[in-house]
Amino acid sequence: MHTSKLVNNLQPSETLAAAAKARELRAKGIDVLEFTVGEPDFITPQHIREAAKVAMDAGHTRYTAATGIQELKQAICDAFKRDHGVTYKPSEVTISNGAKHCLHNVLVACCEPGDEVIIPTPYWVSYSALVELVGAKPVMVETTEKEGFCLSPEKFRKAITPKTRLMMLNSPSNPTGGVYPVEMLEGLAKVAIERDITVLSDEIYDKLIYSGHTFRSFASFGEEVKKRTVIVNGVSKAYAMTGWRIGWTLAPENVSAAINKLQSQQTSNPCSVSQYAALAALNGPQQCVAEMCKEFAIRRDFVTSRLRSIPGITFAEPGGAFYVFFNISSYYGKLVGGGPAVSNATEFCTALLERAHVAIVSGDAFGAPGYVRLSFAASMDTLTKGFEAIEKFLKA
Repeated sequence: MHTSKLVNNLQPSETLAAAAKARELRAKGIDVLEFTVGEPDFITPQHIREAAKVAMDAGHTRYTAATGIQELKQAICDAFKRDHGVTYKPSEVTISNGAKHCLHNVLVACCEPGDEVIIPTPYWVSYSALVELVGAKPVMVETTEKEGFCLSPEKFRKAITPKTRLMMLNSPSNPTGGVYPVEMLEGLAKVAIERDITVLSDEIYDKLIYSGHTFRSFASFGEEVKKRTVIVNGVSKAYAMTGWRIGWTLAPENVSAAINKLQSQQTSNPCSVSQYAALAALNGPQQCVAEMCKEFAIRRDFVTSRLRSIPGITFAEPGGAFYVFFNISSYYGKLVGGGPAVSNATEFCTALLERAHVAIVSGDAFGAPGYVRLSFAASMDTLTKGFEAIEKFLKA
């Protein structure tokens, strides 16, 4: 049976592939220390789970409006105003089946085949694949560890061509954990206005910010920026609700209308029960978010401290999210783990998994050769064992 070239050329998600390899070893009875998937290890807070039960018992188990219930749209607007001081209307909100679905919706609604989409590297693995799925061209712009893996306004301006349709921004970042400084975001905003470029701002980690760093929503730099911005967010990371699959876009009404029309043909509606759970997350007590962020901060400090003690390892400090992205290229050509030498990040991760039973993700998947990503969304006990195994592997 024939399958399309578009899908045949599509690369599978490397983060999910790394997790699958770990599961294969675990199925063989091997104890694998896994740091691959970007998923909080906390259970969804109780008041959110209870709201889902109440919704089911109340009969909220049927179709909703294709773009989500009005109450949740209003709650999203209220939360954005509360957190970022920017006003949106419910007609500018589309609720979708997770943030990844939102990203695809935006790209389909805004891009034509042949358009160019600027993506700063390192980037989340799905960005380029989603751009290619709509027939557009990903234009990768390299950022460096010295720059904190942040795209400068100068590099942004230089990458723009007559074919540029939009730029994809992610702060805090997956995979680096980097948080864009406010002044740099302001500079990017000025370029977006000057060159009339749409910015797709993925802000899914906006509530996971650590001491010394400040989050600023891209839409908050004035009306001229707001009307060129599409915000993507959701409940998965901040509220430990990855499996509930609720994300949303905040966009100018014409873009929201295009996304709404698309989604009405795609999925009928986001999960009804999950929408009521998300409503409780946004409208309910926020202490649970602060508590999870506090625990992530403790883990972040532990992980960065251990990395600093390992010779030859460098990284940019993660100011948000729950990842650290570190350079292992100094170990190329060395007999790490007591086996054959490695020559790239993918070989390093494979060797680490097979010889030390520690699962992390190669930076090759994120457009950053020489680096690897470790998710510290894991218990302190697991992190401690993981770093003991990594250090032993590098010394062997």
